[in-house]
Amino acid sequence: MEILKNYINGEWKESVTGRTRSIICPSDGTELAKTTESNEVDAKEAIAAAKAAFYGVGTWRRMAAVERASYLLKVASLMEECADELAKTDTLDNGKPLREAEGDVSDAIECFRYYAGLIDKPSGGVYDVNQGFGEMHSFTMHEPVGVCAQITPWNYPLLMAVWKLAPALAAGNCVVFKPSENAPLSTIKLFEIFEKAGIPAGTANLVLGNGPEVGAILAESEDVDMITFTGSTKTGQSIAHAAAGNLKKVGLELGGKSPLVVFADCDLEAAVEWAMIGIFFNAGQVCAATSRLIIEESIKDAFVKRLAERANALTIGPGMENPDMGAIITEGQMEKILAYIESGKREGATLVCGGERYTEGNCANGYFVRPTIFDNCTKDMTIVKEEIFGPVLSVLTFRTEEEAVALANDTEYGLAGGVITNDGARALRVMKELRAGITWINCSQPTFCQAPWGGYKKSGVGRELGVHGLEEYQETKQVNINLNPAAQVGWYEER
Repeated sequence: MEILKNYINGEWKESVTGRTRSIICPSDGTELAKTTESNEVDAKEAIAAAKAAFYGVGTWRRMAAVERASYLLKVASLMEECADELAKTDTLDNGKPLREAEGDVSDAIECFRYYAGLIDKPSGGVYDVNQGFGEMHSFTMHEPVGVCAQITPWNYPLLMAVWKLAPALAAGNCVVFKPSENAPLSTIKLFEIFEKAGIPAGTANLVLGNGPEVGAILAESEDVDMITFTGSTKTGQSIAHAAAGNLKKVGLELGGKSPLVVFADCDLEAAVEWAMIGIFFNAGQVCAATSRLIIEESIKDAFVKRLAERANALTIGPGMENPDMGAIITEGQMEKILAYIESGKREGATLVCGGERYTEGNCANGYFVRPTIFDNCTKDMTIVKEEIFGPVLSVLTFRTEEEAVALANDTEYGLAGGVITNDGARALRVMKELRAGITWINCSQPTFCQAPWGGYKKSGVGRELGVHGLEEYQETKQVNINLNPAAQVGWYEER
């Protein structure tokens, strides 16, 4: 089996370690591929390549914005040509249903085109500052940060890569990119597209490996000007600590335990549908999953009954068969989810449905968990407080709007939250009180590359996507021009 390699300074290279990693299909436990397994030597080589490319003459950052945009548009077109292959790769590598992967590919293509169109638009500002220093003209301009290290998770392998790469490259940065070691295959294909598109050597570098050996070096390096990471809060905290060495810019999109607040005046069937999407899409492996259902007490029993009926009817299976719900990424993650389910039982929550591994038919060797709902939860339970990252929903009830808001905000996270009600004024009141960066009214999970993405509290630092996402990868420079250099200012004279 061919060993898939790093891409450093325009060349495909095996790691100096000589080690490899088997990439396992979560749907059946078979080996999909082997990748080279890098260490700090490879990471440092990639950083050096990115640094040389950034500061070199005639390099990526020195191109006109419209020229960089042309490369990104070419990447988008090449992705479109192999969209089917990219989607199938993510499905096999991640376990998600094929239609979900196809949606990810479509969104990724749109993201490249969005930033290609954004980068040459007006930016900066002009300031009226003629106060005591003669005739001055002051303005600001945006410049690339420099060498950007980027680390992504396994739940949206291609899409998360593009969310980071598109704005960073559009802004003129050079990049060292580390995908999750559990699902790197579509990212490798993306870098093959970069090569085919002719993106200059050293501009975008790919290093395959695990967090402790590769990610830690990226965070610590004095030659890295910015690091962005999507993943767990614990790992994000470690990265932020390591990045303090040279005070590099940090962008962190971290954990979540997002609420979906449902009021009694809702359309029950529509609300059930959004609750299903909020927790069972991508098998619950979504940072913004609305995993806490906070529902008005008067409709709770009817709502949970209908929700359980829908959950029990979901089809489960290999992603290529387009089931309603696919596999969990690894056996270890599956066991972690099952352990959380057991803790819910021990702590007194009522198991309504699911709660076990799914092994029927051709799923016997894969990593599947039945869609799980716990009723009669309390805010101090482990399954209510901690991010499970799987298809497990906790149900809590409220009687008043104030109680609903208090429950929704009773978490260390603040990534997302939703409100479902037919009362528009109440929807806006509750939404304004939610301490979260992404909010939804009468829906759950819509995401757009044009709008900022990020959280409050322990859910992260900074924003991805939209104009905000581009600005994350830019520095703002103040420029002051003396329009009358011959004039004497006289600052030293007695006054």
